[in-house]
Amino acid sequence: MARIGFVYFSGTDSTAKLVEEAARVVANDGHDVLCYQIHGAKIIEGRFVDSEIFDELNTCQVIVFASPTYMGGPSAQFKAFADATSDFWSDQPWSGKIAAGITSGSAPNGDQSSTIHYFQTLATQHGMLWVGLDVAHCNLQPAINRLGHQGGVVAHCVDGQLSQLDVNSAISLATRISKLV
Repeated sequence: MARIGFVYFSGTDSTAKLVEEAARVVANDGHDVLCYQIHGAKIIEGRFVDSEIFDELNTCQVIVFASPTYMGGPSAQFKAFADATSDFWSDQPWSGKIAAGITSGSAPNGDQSSTIHYFQTLATQHGMLWVGLDVAHCNLQPAINRLGHQGGVVAHCVDGQLSQLDVNSAISLATRISKLV
């Protein structure tokens, strides 16, 4: 079985809940799961300093990036983590690994697609292979992908509450990843 890593920041626990559901699915499928939540204490003067997590992520066959969408992109905490990957970028240790992304936001189209596109760019900078959802938009499969974003999981939280349909999208992505490895 594969080792699947989830690296995420969650400001209101909505993103964390999506990650937890996805991690539960791949763990139930027999995969080893690494969940790493980015905390502000690991960022000093704007720089992510927990370099040990990179050694752990290097052992994963899959890395799922997750962050809420703030002001049209990933959180500053996630971005600090991503910027720290430039320290080993030229060696390409993540080349060939599968990557995927999860984001949430308080508006139905609060530019969450920009966050997913950022994750895709980060993944391709590292030579990773991107995996998105393999289901059509909600008009064809009403229980999954209600916001119609194929690139990854996009959730819309109303008053801090996740829709079960968005949780279903995270479960669907995790199921797809589990089958691919």
